[in-house]
Amino acid sequence: MANFKITISDTKGKSITRELKDNDANPLVGLLIGQETDASLVGLEGKIKITGGSDKSGIPMRSDLLSSTRKRILIPKGIGLRQTEKGLRKRKLLRGNTISEEIYQINSKFDGEIKVEEPKKERQKLLKKNQRQKLLKKNQRQKLLKKKRNRLT
Repeated sequence: MANFKITISDTKGKSITRELKDNDANPLVGLLIGQETDASLVGLEGKIKITGGSDKSGIPMRSDLLSSTRKRILIPKGIGLRQTEKGLRKRKLLRGNTISEEIYQINSKFDGEIKVEEPKKERQKLLKKNQRQKLLKKNQRQKLLKKKRNRLT
């Protein structure tokens, strides 16, 4: 019973998050970082490429570790380590490149463009609210200017 939160980014920079449970998540178990799968799992047409992820504790997946387990490895740079000093290597706890049931979040890249639409009613409400706020600010500024003018005279 795997549960994943999959974050899908497109070529334009937009991203969406979907939650996959049980039978929907099973096709992802066993995939490696860099492999492609069908995007119909999340309701899109095309392919998605797995780019990374993390487990329930926030430990990142690393593409050059060939397993699904956690390992403490000595790394000079890359995923899981920020570059601080030249020549510095640290032993960090990282997870392998295979998606297992312990993985919580999966990052992926979509080969097309994601279309995200807002409902029309909500968009209209937001526009009206923004217009009201602008009018209120304008009226407040005008009142402040009148007060200042009255003080000066």
